[in-house]
Amino acid sequence: MAQLIKNKAVVADTWQSLELAEGETPEAIALPAGQVIFPFAVWQARKAEILARGTPVGILLQPADAVEDIAGDLAHFAVIAVNFPKFVDGRGYSTASLLRQRYGYSGELRAVGDVLHDQLFFMQRVGFDAFALKDGKSAAHAIEQGFAPFGETYQVSTTQPQPYFRRRA
Repeated sequence: MAQLIKNKAVVADTWQSLELAEGETPEAIALPAGQVIFPFAVWQARKAEILARGTPVGILLQPADAVEDIAGDLAHFAVIAVNFPKFVDGRGYSTASLLRQRYGYSGELRAVGDVLHDQLFFMQRVGFDAFALKDGKSAAHAIEQGFAPFGETYQVSTTQPQPYFRRRA
């Protein structure tokens, strides 16, 4: 079973991710049993069928997917996975921030894809609480090195809503 970092601890990943193969349509793909993270396109095409299964639901957002399109559905998702296809693609940070701050999503927010330990601190600040590291990367090393590169931060975030100058008193 795959592992991920959740709340700064290594845990087993009990979710399976459904992926559309090239040329496969959301309407034709078989829906597996159990806890599944569905691609955004499958969720849009088969929402009623997915909800009727009665199992926890997850969704995978790609950088081009609009958070606004699922804003009314957030209560259905036990986990939202945000894909980082490349290290240099930072759109997932904005997605996480919108989900937490604008839409009040309080479930598991998972960073997936090209996720490296030196991004964890910043990802956590925008609201991620679970991380599926890039293949071949050590979760233990990531926990040790990734969450505390700075002693204090000046700016506010989802993890520290009070600015530094107010904390200094």
